[in-house]
Amino acid sequence: MKIIHTSDWHLGHQLHGYNRDYEHQAFLDWLADELEAQQADALLVAGDIFDTANPPASAWRMLYRFLAKVSKALPNLDVVMIGGNHDSPSKLDAPHELLKAFDLHMVGGIHRLEDGTLDVKRMLVPITNKDKQTAAYVLAVPFLRSADLRTDNLDENEDRLIKGVEVLYSDMTQAARELLAPEQAMIGMGHAYMASGQLSEMSERRVLGGNQHALPASIFADDMSYVALGHLHLAQKVAKKEHVRYSGSPIPLSMSERNYPHQF
Repeated sequence: MKIIHTSDWHLGHQLHGYNRDYEHQAFLDWLADELEAQQADALLVAGDIFDTANPPASAWRMLYRFLAKVSKALPNLDVVMIGGNHDSPSKLDAPHELLKAFDLHMVGGIHRLEDGTLDVKRMLVPITNKDKQTAAYVLAVPFLRSADLRTDNLDENEDRLIKGVEVLYSDMTQAARELLAPEQAMIGMGHAYMASGQLSEMSERRVLGGNQHALPASIFADDMSYVALGHLHLAQKVAKKEHVRYSGSPIPLSMSERNYPHQF
């Protein structure tokens, strides 16, 4: 399978008062053409789709126009999008059922069942190959806020936020393993600040409480084939692991990022 990983689009962004719609539209047009040229099987968008929790209507139109274009050109393309710290979980989740009907999966926030257990089915997204067979499951875990985490019954010496994230990813991983056939892959997603990540101070901020809450790469199980991360705008590996990566942002989002290699 060919899977494209991108993140941190920040649609609706303004730089020193200048609207970025032209640049974003140019990127989305290019991405749509590239998906078709590459004959991609799946597109993973790892958070911060929008720049604010209340993006302008023009940003929503830009997103829906892009999704309609790629769905028409590539009817078998699976698209998995997760919310980032800039996104509103409820707004991203609102069109979930409609988009899902077109193999477009948008997971804005964490959902739990009535008994408080994690709704893993909502965040475990199957993606199919060219034979329309399920070839992988994506752990579509959006940006995690402290209220999303269960930190009861933890050792008082443990960092409650980091441990809460570890427990959530462990639950998701175990649920995926129960579904996986031997020939199927497991792919992780996340929007977080990972330990040793290079940060752009002008346009990114440390999340989950600060630098002391940088997450270790060990939250991702060794049997994950790839981990698609968002939040840091400089494309980079995490903990020297080839398969755990930030894609970086597609365009510079501050003056300090103008010399970054912007890519997917």
